Formats: sequence, structure tokens, C-alpha cells
Amino acid sequence: MAVITISRQLGSLGDEVAREVASQLKYKIIGRELINQAAVQAKVPEVALTAIDDLGLLGLHPPPEAIQAYHDSISKLMHELVASGNVVIVGRAGQVILRDDPQVLHIKVTAPESLRFQRVAQQQKTTLKCAQAQVQTSDQTRKNYLKKYYQVRWDDPQLYDLIVNTARLTPQQAACLICQALTGCFAAGKSPIAINKDS
Repeated sequence: MAVITISRQLGSLGDEVAREVASQLKYKIIGRELINQAAVQAKVPEVALTAIDDLGLLGLHPPPEAIQAYHDSISKLMHELVASGNVVIVGRAGQVILRDDPQVLHIKVTAPESLRFQRVAQQQKTTLKCAQAQVQTSDQTRKNYLKKYYQVRWDDPQLYDLIVNTARLTPQQAACLICQALTGCFAAGKSPIAINKDS
């Protein structure tokens, strides 16, 4: 049993890659529903809205104790997911919360900025200028989040076991690379992970 965390940039096709990985491995995929579950358990529903507001449009500012309760709940839920295994966790700082667990493979999905602008503009049927603002705001929000709450740099390559650039890879091709990495050994100092072929 294993777990994969996928961190992604807006416009990188990271969500599509995550869905394809889960499909190929027959793993469960966990994303924003984890936020809602954590917020319910921590009894801080306003934090759930803040956590999914990648562009900072809602202007919510929950109290520090509510945010801490939410983060504690997220951490607890993620460790429970690792114990059950066979899951792909999308976002939610999984690469930081679970970074010391040998049963977790950490992936970052990226793409050149200009390509991400084009993808977002096409997907949302908006102008390139508007898409550029969305991508850059999303990047800054995610960067600030990890720095503020986990004291790490979002672009630190040491947080990831594999960084996949989708500039020339389809989500299916990127997923194949990730699945191959899962069946092999991690980098030095990490334990090899085996796929549960019966899942």
C-alpha cells in the first residue's frame, strides 16, 4: 500500500494528472473534500472557504486558533489516509505534512508560465491578460501559504521525489512516469514502495 501527494500549479494540468494516476493505479483520489472533512472535524467551517480560495477573492481572515485547529485536523486525516494506503492526495500541503513518511511519494506537476497562461485562458474562456493575473495570483497565494504555515518554500525541489513538466507530456504520459516511479526505488535514503497490484 502506498500514497502519492501531488502538488500542482494552476494551468499545469496537475488535477488531470492526479485523476489519471488514480485511474491507472485504481487508487482513491482526495482533494478539496479533505478540506471540508477537516473543517467539520475542527468545527471551523470558515477555514474551509479560506483554504479553497486560491485567488484570495473572498477576503476571509479566520482567527489563528481556528486555523491551527484546521491544520491539526488536516494532518490527522492525512496520516489516517497513509495508514489505509492506496490514495492520491492533491494539494493541501501533503508534500510537507507527510514528507518524512517512507510510504509516500511526493510529486510536483509544473509547466512554463506562458503555457499555463494559455491553458487557463482557453479553459476559462477569458483573455490571456486575465489568465496571467489568475496564474500569478494563485502562485503567490500558494507560495505564501506554505511559507506562513509550514515555513517552507513552495519551489524547494527537496520537498518532491519527482517533478513533472507537462509542457510536452499529456496527463496520461505524466501519469505513466509517476506510476513507474512508484514501482521503483526512491532516491537515496528513501524506502522502495511497491504497488498493491490487487487493488
